[in-house]
Amino acid sequence: MNRQLEFLVDRSLGKSIAEGLRAYGVTVHTLASVYGEQGAQQLADETWLDDAGERGWAVLTKDDAIRRRPNERDALMEHGLRVFCITNAQLTGSEQLARLVANLDRIVRQAETPGPYIYGVYGERIDRLWPR
Repeated sequence: MNRQLEFLVDRSLGKSIAEGLRAYGVTVHTLASVYGEQGAQQLADETWLDDAGERGWAVLTKDDAIRRRPNERDALMEHGLRVFCITNAQLTGSEQLARLVANLDRIVRQAETPGPYIYGVYGERIDRLWPR
């Protein structure tokens, strides 16, 4: 990739994940930092997915259902989005951050390849969830 990889962190992960990743040198944007606190709360998922795609940002989320919702799936395909999803929504914030950090090299390597795709982020691996 010619430019530095940037990520957009979905509101489902929260600000502490973004802050934690920044501490590891990752360029991270949150919905609140892009749209403002109020705007982020009212934003439709397909809108921020479209914007992430237009900006070339990879997406970090724990919303595994985006691959099943037609409008969001359309945004994934239209913009060739690269999405990495924590598949266990029951993990604490620190456990989620640990999982992302443990897989950071894998995520970055994969994110350098064109999308669209969604990868699940597990303990010590990432696996393709969509398309299969």
